[in-house]
Amino acid sequence: MTRPDLAAPPAELLFHHARSIALPQPMSALEAWNRLMQQPLPGMALAFRLRDAISARFGVARIGGFSGQPARQPQIGERLDFFLIERIEPEMLTLSVRDRHLDVLTCVTTHAQRLTITSSVKVHNLFGRAYMIPVAPAHRLIVMLMMHRLKRALAGP
Repeated sequence: MTRPDLAAPPAELLFHHARSIALPQPMSALEAWNRLMQQPLPGMALAFRLRDAISARFGVARIGGFSGQPARQPQIGERLDFFLIERIEPEMLTLSVRDRHLDVLTCVTTHAQRLTITSSVKVHNLFGRAYMIPVAPAHRLIVMLMMHRLKRALAGP
């Protein structure tokens, strides 16, 4: 299995989180992403609106959140919602958001019927550090809930 892409070498990361679940059947990284994103968690739209309202005051681009729309045949350089596709292979999907405050990389990998989401953040300034104070624990919780929901959906009724 290929190692997940990271925003920077591990020693330079302010945030690094990985979570995995077993899959009942093989699935590509894009299929897993589409399944995870098909029904955004309750409250996510409000969370993104709040994030955008606060962050915009500091010159951070609005991201709007997740659309719930499946990606059919995305290519490197295109967008999946607010993420830029940096790498797309059957077992790996690397998505990024980069600005003057921080670099975020989310890497979705599927290998041997195991799904792993690895997120990493390199900060560039004080605002980036402050931004990550609430985002880091929220991110861990969101990924855990999304993966738990996917696991239940794949297990069936």
